[in-house]
Amino acid sequence: MSRSRCRVSFARKWRRSGKTLAGLAAKRSLEAALSIFAQFDPGLGLIRHVALLAEGAAPDPEELDLLARQAEAGFLLDIPPENLWPEFSRALMGRAPGRMLHYLHDIGALEQLLPEVAALYGVPQIAAEPASVDLGDLIEAALDEAAKISAPLAVRFALLVKDVGKSDSPREHLPAHYRHVERGAPRLLALAERLDAPQDCRELAMQALHECERAHKISRMRAGPLAMLLERNGAFDAPERFDHFLSVCACDYRAYPGRAGAPYPKARLIDAALRACREIDAPPTNIEALREARAAAVALALDSCGER
Repeated sequence: MSRSRCRVSFARKWRRSGKTLAGLAAKRSLEAALSIFAQFDPGLGLIRHVALLAEGAAPDPEELDLLARQAEAGFLLDIPPENLWPEFSRALMGRAPGRMLHYLHDIGALEQLLPEVAALYGVPQIAAEPASVDLGDLIEAALDEAAKISAPLAVRFALLVKDVGKSDSPREHLPAHYRHVERGAPRLLALAERLDAPQDCRELAMQALHECERAHKISRMRAGPLAMLLERNGAFDAPERFDHFLSVCACDYRAYPGRAGAPYPKARLIDAALRACREIDAPPTNIEALREARAAAVALALDSCGER
């Protein structure tokens, strides 16, 4: 079926169905939902429709089937990057971005929009209980955790794409993902370029790719590496970026089973180390002396708060 015929067929089927669209909770009439496709490029309308679905009641199978047919017609492939990013980022900033991602995957749209992310579904990731979880499920949960704290767009984008290097990890090592950072970096850059993502989103995503798992593995006995982690991630010269990085880490932690809404256990350790570093008196011009002073301050802080 041609794309133009598919567009007409899609609208006619909805008119015959007599159902409301875009989520029962949204209370949108059939005409209002159809206007999404009339006013926008069909591919953009599909993204908006799925975003609305995510914020309402669960759609029925017929509705998802019709959306899948719209995706299969290839409308998403025709969206110019300058139009795609505004619509997709709006969806990512919705109240249920994880559910939105789930529906995009279900209808086959995610593979067209973000094949690097779609490839993560079905890939196991190490967890505590159970022993491994699906990476696709983790990303969905992390995005919904980000929505709960009203996280900014850069945080949500980082959570969406930071694991793209794990899709083809050697099977003999699963659920571990050795060297995923090296595989993921060029994919992340290509994905961000294709979406025309803004610079702050690209930078935080790359930072999360390199540093998030390191933050999760902070050892309480190693003051020097902890002080260096603070420095690398902007704790001293880019506090807003550092706060966003910590939000990524916290949402990633809470995505695992049994942790929804839980405090990030590394936050207390990081906060104590950061406060100690801010109180030192060392010349900023001598970087090595400054780093040694920070490491010593962190060690004392960990001792005083019972973290060693």
